[in-house]
Parts: sequence; structure tokens; C-alpha cells
Amino acid sequence: MDNLRKALNKVIEVICMALLAFMVVLGTWQIITRYVLNNPSTVSEDLLIYSFVWMALLGSSYVFGKKDHMTMVFFRQRLEGKSPKVKMGLEIMTELVVMVFSALVLVLGGVQISMLAMGQVSPALGIPMGYIYLALPLSGIITIIYNILNLVDLKKESTSSKKVVNNN
Repeated sequence: MDNLRKALNKVIEVICMALLAFMVVLGTWQIITRYVLNNPSTVSEDLLIYSFVWMALLGSSYVFGKKDHMTMVFFRQRLEGKSPKVKMGLEIMTELVVMVFSALVLVLGGVQISMLAMGQVSPALGIPMGYIYLALPLSGIITIIYNILNLVDLKKESTSSKKVVNNN
């Protein structure tokens, strides 16, 4: 499972870095064509927006997988001094809530909006907008994969802590 997490992290890192580099080059090109050549590029603005959307959604999945996302520590602080079992329950519940959100909103909702938008064409690029919206279900699927990996890690952590307690 660790190998899957590392491979997934690496793929998303490379894609996000490539998108960021592409956006820097494209933004520079847009500035040059607009202010130096006085002939603004018609496709660069749309490409920048769509690249940003894809990078943001893939990046949010990546950050979730690394557990570097923002968290609300209210419940965690309220559980200070409580048993590890209660804390583990909260972590499992959190993973399950995020998984349900990802499945319903990002995956199912994203597939529906992508299918609806396939008939709408981007004026500047001439591609169906549904392809742009596919970033939603893809991000949801990646987040669900990370959820499963996190739940497996929590199970391993729970099992190893039980062994430590039983050995004492």
C-alpha cells in the first residue's frame, strides 16, 4: 500500500508541476502578446483557467493524501486525554465522511456535470467543456483511493497499538 501511495503521489506531483510550468509559460506568452505585440492571444486565457482548475483539483487530492490539508481541531482538542480508541474512531469517521462526500459530490456530481457539458463547446479552444469538468470525478476518485489507503493505515496503527498494549 505504501508503494501505491508513493506512486500516486509522484504521478500527481509531476502532473501538477507540469501544469504549473505550463501556466507560467502561457501567462508570460499572454503578457507578451497583449502588451508587446499588441495582438492578444485568444486561447491562452482559457488554457490558463482550465489548467488552473485541473491543477487545483488534483493538488487538493494530493494534499488530502499527504494529510497536509486544513483541519478543524475542535473535536480533536475536545478529545485530549480520552482513550486512543475514541481518537481512532474520530479519525475513521472523518475518513468515511470525506469518502462519502468525494463519492457523491465529486465523482457522481462531476460525472453528471461532465456529461451535461459535453454539448457545450469552449469558444476559444473548440473542445467540449465536459473534458474540463472531468477534473471533478478524477479528483474524487483519487481522494477515495487516498481514503482507502488512510483507512488501511489506521487499521495497521490500531493493530500495532493493540500488540504493544498486550505485550505490556
